Amino acid sequence: MRASRRGQAVEYAIRDIMVKAEEVRRTGKKILYLNIGDPVKYGFETPLHIRDALKKAVDAGSNYYSASEGVKGLREAVAEKENSVNGAHVDPRNVMITQGISEAISFLMGAIVNPGDEVLLPGPSYSPYMTYVKFFDGKAVTYRTIEDRGWAPDLSDLESKVTARTRLIVIINPSNPTGAVYSRNELSRILEIAASHHIPVAADEIYDRIVYDGGFTSVASIAKEVPLFGLNGFSKTYMMTGWRLGYLYLQDPGDEMRDVWDAVQRISRVRLCASTPIQFAGIEALRGPQGHITEMVSKLKRRRDLFWKRANEIPGLFATKPAGAFYLFPRINAIGHRWKSDYEFVTELLKETGVLVVHGSGFDPIYGKDHFRAVFLPDETILTEAFDAIEDFMKRR
Repeated sequence: MRASRRGQAVEYAIRDIMVKAEEVRRTGKKILYLNIGDPVKYGFETPLHIRDALKKAVDAGSNYYSASEGVKGLREAVAEKENSVNGAHVDPRNVMITQGISEAISFLMGAIVNPGDEVLLPGPSYSPYMTYVKFFDGKAVTYRTIEDRGWAPDLSDLESKVTARTRLIVIINPSNPTGAVYSRNELSRILEIAASHHIPVAADEIYDRIVYDGGFTSVASIAKEVPLFGLNGFSKTYMMTGWRLGYLYLQDPGDEMRDVWDAVQRISRVRLCASTPIQFAGIEALRGPQGHITEMVSKLKRRRDLFWKRANEIPGLFATKPAGAFYLFPRINAIGHRWKSDYEFVTELLKETGVLVVHGSGFDPIYGKDHFRAVFLPDETILTEAFDAIEDFMKRR
């Protein structure tokens, strides 16, 4: 029996490259993992009050199936957070609790994409967006972001790619994989384009509280009449990666997305519910102490500065300084000369040095190619070791 066409087409570069890493690890080579954005893997601990809340929920018997849309208290806490921190106007009834943000993406694309429909995504983009659009027989169309301007969106390119088949415009801010943080003016212009073509917007803001230079503007705070699907979660800010807890919300003052939201709810029922005791811990995450965020961002800013400096000191690499998240997305200037592709660069770097990064074309074959993505989550000693190895590799080649 052959696998389905949909199944065979699924790709996820961030984890697919792990197959190569495991092959190299079995040869006895030490691997320096700079591929997955998991703070917990690099010494950032889930705050104690959140861990205690999970234990308390389990011991209190909150181990049952909960409502498919999520525990009422968590939906209320999510609305409170989005309204107070990000200036949104969200009703708890329009919040869907999901098993991580990836499930939120699948719910949204499953509810909005018909065969042949188009979804506009930033290029480069977090790869599951492209994967899920294709999975539901849609077409992922990437709009250009401008590297020399800190990966700012090319608004003219975005508008030129709107067609009669465009069903959604996606904004990822702060950006994975580039670390770009869009300005209020850029976000307003995207919303204007969406409004003029009567297209809803989806805003992935999971790194909303991990920014280094200046403030962050949530799309929800300026969306006004444009229907908005907001995606966020607990993995990054609250260091709950393995807990798999996220959410999707709808801000729709004109009640234009009623059918789509009904479809999201229908899809959610098929998978029953997100983990019930973890949802109770999510309430404590949002309403409990927030001091760990400042400490985390301070550490990451130092590591960002070191990583960015080292990358630009190596001949053959160029990187813009990320303003948010915890990724660097350097350009490899020798692609086409010393290496045929960014994938070849990444695999050779892995085999020769043990440094594991992700090929940029895995985030978009058009605007991501000739780059690689690396996390700056490890401490300064590991980051220095990794870039020493990258520098030696570049010199030998």
